[in-house]
Amino acid sequence: MLLSAMPELLPFDDAFACLLSHADTLPGTETIDTMNADGRVLARALVSSLDVPPWDNAQMDGYAVRAADLAANPDQVFPVSQRIPAGHQGQPLQPGTVARIFTGAALPPGADAVVMQEEVEAGLPLPGGEGTGVRFRVQPASGAWVRRRAEDIAAGSTVLAEGALLTPAAVGLAASIGAATLEVRRRPRVACFFTGDELVMPGQQPLPAGGIYNSNRFVLNALLRRLGCEVLDLGIVPDSREATRQALREAAKGADLIISAGGVSVGEEDHVRPAVEAEGQIDLWRVAIKPGRPLAYGRVGRHGPEGARAAVPGSFAHFIGLPGNPVSAFVTFLLFVRPFLLRLQGIQAVEPQAVTLISGFDWTNPDRRREFLRAVHLPDGRLGLFRQQGSAVLTSAVVGHGLIDNPPGRVIRQGDAVRFLSFAELLN
Repeated sequence: MLLSAMPELLPFDDAFACLLSHADTLPGTETIDTMNADGRVLARALVSSLDVPPWDNAQMDGYAVRAADLAANPDQVFPVSQRIPAGHQGQPLQPGTVARIFTGAALPPGADAVVMQEEVEAGLPLPGGEGTGVRFRVQPASGAWVRRRAEDIAAGSTVLAEGALLTPAAVGLAASIGAATLEVRRRPRVACFFTGDELVMPGQQPLPAGGIYNSNRFVLNALLRRLGCEVLDLGIVPDSREATRQALREAAKGADLIISAGGVSVGEEDHVRPAVEAEGQIDLWRVAIKPGRPLAYGRVGRHGPEGARAAVPGSFAHFIGLPGNPVSAFVTFLLFVRPFLLRLQGIQAVEPQAVTLISGFDWTNPDRRREFLRAVHLPDGRLGLFRQQGSAVLTSAVVGHGLIDNPPGRVIRQGDAVRFLSFAELLN
């Protein structure tokens, strides 16, 4: 393709919006044990059928009391009428008595406060000399150290919304209302392949002349599995148009999304984009970002090119072509593929959340494209740049702590505020 015939680079925000406009929630759900639901996406809102806690209970070990009794008799030694461990039901608290109680145990009827055991003198003789009791160093208000019924969750309330990403805490919340199973979205099925006759797998020794080990295969497989995808790894595809078309046809049979790494630029040996156009269509190509300009999105027909052009819902697989350079593939996956996969699972809030930090460096030769610079946290709290910003320097994605999102043409000086996207956030 002649340079003059190339399409204009698409701004990042336009490309992002275009990509997400195609990411309709996948059909299909499954019911799984709550114990195994971490990382899945809730398909149906979860409504509580009970109050949590289901009764007033003690926040800590101590004594259940009537606050008014203690206020009226601040120096009195009170008899201990009962002992209530967690999981046991106490008897109504008789006026003028207290109950030994333990964390999580339900307050006995009549009690309205708990005094922690550190504020109690125990083993004191009762008036009249019959047995021992306790005296209190504090005068509690009604409700002191008590977890009220429904304080956390009220019966009938929605505790987790449809489309919620289930975290460990969310799984525990579901368990707290007695949900033994959860209905979740099915996992996206993602096929991936890697183009380049120079690619060889680790373990092949010696490395042939002109060969490189295929790091992208390991990075993308790990990223996809971290996002809970079912991965169909088609391996390395030879640099030919027909081999690439065959890989696309094979992948489209059962995948919701096909991802390739390499072959989406304009070189004579870049066969992926024309192969996708032969098997379906390209909707987005060439984004004004650095690294990652050759990023492409399209659709591959499940029944060949004619079927693709007359596609009905479900007759195609999504396609995202990533650049072949390792950092470009890694960064574009985090910025574009991750949100796309989350949206396929029904999650709406998918845009990465940036924080504002202070630059500890000068960047005086910015690109005309939007740049994503690999950055490190400095000891003084500012951000520094990784020493090399090349799109093949994968070390920058390991040593670096995240990406500086720098607008086109913007010079950065020490002390400037910059937008920072943490790898911890992007990999979550």
